[in-house]
Amino acid sequence: MTAYMRPSTLAAYQSVAAHGGVATDDPHRLIVMLMDGALERIARARGCIQNGALADKNQLISSACAIVDELRCSLDLKQGGPLAANLDDLYDYMCRQLVKANLNNRVETLDEVSHLLGEIRSAWIALPAEARALRPSPR
Repeated sequence: MTAYMRPSTLAAYQSVAAHGGVATDDPHRLIVMLMDGALERIARARGCIQNGALADKNQLISSACAIVDELRCSLDLKQGGPLAANLDDLYDYMCRQLVKANLNNRVETLDEVSHLLGEIRSAWIALPAEARALRPSPR
C-alpha cells in the first residue's frame, strides 16, 4: 500500500469520521482507520441482519464494500509484487463475499470477511516502524 492519496481514498477516510485527530499525512494510520471503518460497518450490518433492519444492512454493507475497494485501490501492484497481488485478490474476494452476504442475509459470510480483514489489520499494525516510514512513490 502506498502513501499515494487519491481523492476517493481521502473521501473514504473522511467517511470513517469517528476517528478524529489523525493527520492525513500518516498513510499507515489511514489504512488502519479504513480497515476499522469497514470492520465497524460489517459488525453493524451483522446486527441489522439479526434484527431484520434490511435497509440499514444494505447501506452498511455497501459502505463496507466501498472501503474495502479503496483499500484495494491503494495497493501499488508494481512495487508491491506478489504480496500486493495477493492482497488485491483477497480484497476482491471480500467485496464479492460482502455482496453475497447482502443478497442472502448471511451473517456467517460477514463473519468470514471480518475475520479476513482482521487478520490483514493485525499484520498491518505489526509492521515495524522502519517499514511504516517508507514512502513509495505514487503509481
